[in-house]
This record gives sequence, C-alpha cells and structure tokens, in this order.
Amino acid sequence: MENRTELDELGEFALIDKLTAGFENKHASTIKGIGDDAAVIDMGDKFQVVTTDMLVEGVHFDLSYVPLKHLGYKAVVVNLSDIYAMNAEATQITVSIAASNRFSVEALEELYAGIKTACDLYNVDLVGGDTTSSQSGLVISVTALGEVAKDKITYRSGGSDNDLLVVTGSLGGAYMGLQVLEREKAVFKDNPAVQPALEGVDYILERQLKPEARKDIIHFLHDLGVTPTSMIDISDGLVSEAMHLCKHSDLGCTIYDEKLPIDHETHRVALEFELDPSTCALNGGEDYELLFSIKQSDFEKVKGNEYMSIIGHFTDKGSGMNVIERNGASQPMQAQGWDHFLE
Repeated sequence: MENRTELDELGEFALIDKLTAGFENKHASTIKGIGDDAAVIDMGDKFQVVTTDMLVEGVHFDLSYVPLKHLGYKAVVVNLSDIYAMNAEATQITVSIAASNRFSVEALEELYAGIKTACDLYNVDLVGGDTTSSQSGLVISVTALGEVAKDKITYRSGGSDNDLLVVTGSLGGAYMGLQVLEREKAVFKDNPAVQPALEGVDYILERQLKPEARKDIIHFLHDLGVTPTSMIDISDGLVSEAMHLCKHSDLGCTIYDEKLPIDHETHRVALEFELDPSTCALNGGEDYELLFSIKQSDFEKVKGNEYMSIIGHFTDKGSGMNVIERNGASQPMQAQGWDHFLE
C-alpha cells in the first residue's frame, strides 16, 4: 500500500518546504524566491517585490459576521502588509475570485467596493485578475506588487546578535475581536432574537474586521533614517513571526513580557474571557503589525516612540528563543499561532 502523509502531520510551512524543495531559480533577475514575505525581482534600478495570498470561506472568514465590504478591504490589506514587511512601497494588485451561485452580482459589487476603498487609501492600482465559479462558497486570491530601492530592501534574514526587536502598534486585539464575534455567533445560534452584545469593543472588532497595513511605519522609519536589519509582518502571532526571523537570521532571541504593547480594551476583554492578555499578544494572529530588528546604534531614534515598542533583542543561536515573564522566569518560545493545516 502506498504511504500516505496527512497534511496536518507537516503543517503549513513544512508542507511548503517539502513541495518546493526541488525548485531552483533559473533567472538572474530572481533575487529572492520562496521563503520571505515577498519574492524579490531585479528590475534594473529598483527591486520589485511580489506576494500572493488566498482567503477561503469557512477557513479564513465567516460571512455570518464578516461584511463583504470589510472582507474585500481586508483581502487587499493582508497582502499589502507583506509588501511593507520588505520595506517596500505597494504599487499594484490583481484580484481573483471564485464564487458560488448563492452570491448575487450586488453582493460581489459590495466585495469590490471594499477592494476599491483599500486601493484608494493605500494608493495602489487594480490591474487584473480572474473570476470563476465555485461549488463551495467564496475564495479570494490577491497578488500584490511593490518596489523598493535596492539599498533599502529588508529580508527576514538580515538580523545580527544584539539587534533590538521592535514591534509596531498593539498586539492581541484582532484575536480578541474574533473571540467576541464567535461568542456572539454562538449566542445567536441558540437564540436568534437576542441582539449581539458589542458595546465597548469597537477597537478589537475593527482590528479583526478592518485591519490596517503599516505603510505609515515604512515612511516613518525612512524619515528617521532607520533601515531595519530584518522584518516580518505579524499575521500568525508574534511568537511565530519571531521564530521565523530567528530561523532565517540563524539567531536566538529574547522577548520581554512586560514590554508587550497591549491595548486596554484588549486587556480587559481577555480577562473577561479568562485569558491571559500576554498570551493573546504573543500568540494571537491577524494583527498585521510589523516586527523588525534595528541596530543598537539606532536606539535613540526610536526610543519612546508612540508608534513602536522595543520588546527584546536577538541573541546567539545557542541561547535559544525565550520569553522573559514578568516574574523574571525564562520560558522557551512555542508557536501557538495560526497554522492552516493544524486545526
């Protein structure tokens, strides 16, 4: 009998590694292929960066509480976030959709209204795509393109021992927004007459339903004269992304629990759900903030900045990847964020 390996035995990233192991780049213009937030192509005077992502109904979104306009907006933003994670400027997108016959023309127009809103806000052009039918709901695939000066490109692999680890914005909000939406969905199933209890949670709901890619940070760092040594966007959780940076830079790291930026609303709702706010910040996904490293010499330029928090530093690989708890105890990192094949 032929051996069969189940997808969940590998998980998403090990599966990608296995499926693409036999591929080699054949063109000198392919500077970076699979393995970073975006591929990098030499276009002469600049690098072009290209990334693609797919959102599948029932896996990545639930239309019982996600408005189609918000979904269209989010589908664009999650791809632009990967472009900004290369320290690049987003320029164009393509959008492909597969939709079942339960969707009307008007419904898809609402989806594309969200896509247009994102294009207008982030100054990117919709330049193509594809539309086809589906027998299993809605699927959206977005490809984003961008460009960056060759001396400003930032990979996951550029970190050095003692570089400072910096994160933008706050963490855990999108995860807690999802918990609220799932709770209210369960209540509605039991009693459709009950109105959803969504007072006082506007921030975390927006973090989940309408995230923002951090284009502003790319411009801000440029104005400060800071080029990150490594960078990644936080889609699968802070710990998971920190481990990616460590793997690609061949380093260890230390992150301090007390330095994690957690919004007061996220903190409050986490406690209401009897969850540890720090755990939500470390492992909750879909924040689409940026995690990056900077040289120690750039510390004075970013310290005390309202848009970013210094949360730790790289270490030598032998020291491992650790979180220092508030009581001073050191705990090895364990990625608990989103993996598409580990349910």
